[in-house]
Amino acid sequence: MFPVAEKFVSINGEGKKAGELAVFVRFRKCNLRCTYCDTQWANSDSCPAEMMSAEEITEYINSTGIKNVTLTGGEPLLQPDICGLVEMLIQSGHRVEIETNGSISIKNLSESTYRPDFTIDYKLPSSNMESFMLTENYDYLSENDVVKFVAGNREDLEKALEIIRKFSLDRKCTVYFSAVFGKITPAEIVDFMKEKNLNKVRIQLQMHKFIWSPEKKGV
Repeated sequence: MFPVAEKFVSINGEGKKAGELAVFVRFRKCNLRCTYCDTQWANSDSCPAEMMSAEEITEYINSTGIKNVTLTGGEPLLQPDICGLVEMLIQSGHRVEIETNGSISIKNLSESTYRPDFTIDYKLPSSNMESFMLTENYDYLSENDVVKFVAGNREDLEKALEIIRKFSLDRKCTVYFSAVFGKITPAEIVDFMKEKNLNKVRIQLQMHKFIWSPEKKGV
């Protein structure tokens, strides 16, 4: 059974499918506590959640008629039977993306016959969670995956550049910079990209925070 904190249809606000409709399933519980987290309410074991089986989740998603599925959290890779759910969803004809915080191995899922796409965070210094990053995950990346750097200041951007170069991320997958909302402007990130000639790195804005209130749930 999966503790589902919320489920809804909206657009992908960021990533390679930004602007496309998707079904979101947010699971309860996260092992990290980032300073800028915008879903802290879902991170604890005490968060209210609907207990659903893989079959029930799949039935709900099928009922929406939407093909893109985003499994998020919290931290979805903390769910013991996440592999079984992903397999069931892909067999049902869905395109599955997992948003993960970068601290848990993607090895088993990445080698599965039913492989989802991964959006993996690298937690930069201002998150206070950088020490938990599992860079071995970069051995399992494909061209369909994303590594995302959420930056709050210049120091974060410099560290992101170091990691991109060290692991050749821009040759393995799509790399995005995002701004910690209210801490750094998109223009500052673009200036950094120009300064460093980052030809294969993209900036993204969290589209849903411009369409709706940044605090609004279920979008």
